[in-house]
Amino acid sequence: MVDEVRIQGLGVIDEAVLELSPGFNVVTGETGAGKTMVVTSLGLLFGGRADPQRVRPGAERATVEGRIVVDPGGRVVDRVEEAGGELDDGTLILQRSVSSEGRSRAYVGGRSVPVSVLINMADDLVAVHGQSDQQRLLQAGRQRSALDRYAGSALTKPMRAYTRTYQRHRQVTALLDELTTRSRERAQEADILRFGLEEIEKVDPKPGEDVELAAEEERLGHADALRGAADTAHESLLGDPAAAFEAANVVSLLGSARNALEAVREHDPELAALADRLAEAGYLVSDVATDLAAYAESVDADPARLAAVQERRADLTGLVRKYGQSVDEVLEWSRTSAARLTELDSDDDRIEELRAEHEELTARLETDAAELTAVRSRASERFSKAVTAELSALAMPHARVEVAVTPTGEYGPHGADEIEVKLAPHPGSPALPLHKGASGGELSRVMLAIEVVFAGADPVPTFVFDEVDAGVGGKAAVEIGRRLAKLARNAQVIVVTHLPQVAAFADQHLLVEKSSDGLVTSSGVTALDREGRVRELSRMLAGLADSELGRAHAEELLDLAARDR
Repeated sequence: MVDEVRIQGLGVIDEAVLELSPGFNVVTGETGAGKTMVVTSLGLLFGGRADPQRVRPGAERATVEGRIVVDPGGRVVDRVEEAGGELDDGTLILQRSVSSEGRSRAYVGGRSVPVSVLINMADDLVAVHGQSDQQRLLQAGRQRSALDRYAGSALTKPMRAYTRTYQRHRQVTALLDELTTRSRERAQEADILRFGLEEIEKVDPKPGEDVELAAEEERLGHADALRGAADTAHESLLGDPAAAFEAANVVSLLGSARNALEAVREHDPELAALADRLAEAGYLVSDVATDLAAYAESVDADPARLAAVQERRADLTGLVRKYGQSVDEVLEWSRTSAARLTELDSDDDRIEELRAEHEELTARLETDAAELTAVRSRASERFSKAVTAELSALAMPHARVEVAVTPTGEYGPHGADEIEVKLAPHPGSPALPLHKGASGGELSRVMLAIEVVFAGADPVPTFVFDEVDAGVGGKAAVEIGRRLAKLARNAQVIVVTHLPQVAAFADQHLLVEKSSDGLVTSSGVTALDREGRVRELSRMLAGLADSELGRAHAEELLDLAARDR
């Protein structure tokens, strides 16, 4: 429900505040006072087109801010959270501004958002029915949605069954199309995978084998150098001193140094510690010398083995070049490709299974769609009678509404039906689509009749009507007021009108007044009390706010409306 709307710099309105109430709110005022700007402001607030020409002359921008009371468990709260906004004690604050250059900004719960967010929220918050907004009812999707909404719970179960069947039918159809239309590509893919797997199987690589062979080839290719280096190092560490007197080995030198320190170690603990470290070094060097001797014995040049290693590495390199950066990656490619090949090889069986399922789903889809058609057809008869009855009281006594439900045989997310609301405005005239059979004023009344019929069947929280009473007067105007009051029992209704018969039924009456200081004309909005309503209704009736006859008629209208409510 819209609790409050603040308007700044919009059209003739300099600054105004609309404090709206639950139930029936009516907005009146003299021609040119800015009543239409009220509807325009609500349109902007809910994502309407930003027209810079609507910005008040001399103002930098037009701004509309609204406080909306929302259901804490409703979808709107989820959308606010998704947009990053917050509620203010259960109230949603929306803001829209339009600069004189045409730049538009939107805010939801204090967070800047694209205008599309406001548009998406609008469906759950408000239904605006103006001369331009009525075009929505002309859309086939809107008419189907209207009928489905009227059908209510009777449509819920068959629609749920149809939706499940439809979604699975689409999935199976897509899989079949992929398997059959891409059969050549899939066969080529299978051949490529099969060739690669055979090539890898022939070489039969082992995990980490490429790294091990690279190390072995390096060792075999430098066997003489490795053995010579080991021998030289061994001789230096533990060679025979008698063979080379000029160059004693390291172990002998370490032993001489240790013996010199051992002779005097008892005289100084620090020197004793150094002697111990020399002993450890001697043991370590001796061990290294022994290992070098063993290593030198193990190194043997083997040209045959080197050739075998090089050949094996060449085979592995060929695989790595094609299927990965290493042997491990080649083996991983082999595993995934084998699984994919199994999938491709089973396509024929899969296609047969899918075809059988597709036939079953198609038959079920036809049955489910036929059930939807039957429910909609029954609902359309009730809907047509109810709307026609409402139109009879809205100065269209001879009008007849028909809702045509036509199965098309083309299945979509909502069934296979084409829904079209038609209007026959006069006896004997054919029922034509709304855009051909209804004028602007008639279309407004058709919208009102539809919303009244919908009242109580999950309505939106707020309805806004502009020019719903166009071309109507007298008793028909009173009936329009009654219908709007009836609709207001289940939702908030905001109506801009020039008819006193309609205004009399309002729970709250807002007057848009125009004032002038000789240079600038501006408008403001005032909530009227009983006396103010009598004066305004008198003005609307007789053109004079203080006409005794007009005041008497105004009092009579207010009393009549009060009794009806």
